[in-house]
Amino acid sequence: MEVKIGIQNVGREIVFESSQTADAVADVVAEALSSQKELRLKDDKGRLIMVPAGVIGYVEIGAEEVRRVGFGAL
Repeated sequence: MEVKIGIQNVGREIVFESSQTADAVADVVAEALSSQKELRLKDDKGRLIMVPAGVIGYVEIGAEEVRRVGFGAL
């Protein structure tokens, strides 16, 4: 799923694909914001994304996509 993180006072957002579920990402974000520590997420390629919780403007969590197979999926 696609995750977008907006940073305060920065024009660009961090966008990456994650293999975690939407609930798992939401739990990690909520924990980081409540503890005021850094947000740590891994993308689907294994890279670690770290953002200080104090500068997070928003986090947009995309819907989990179910991949359709075959010609009937059009």
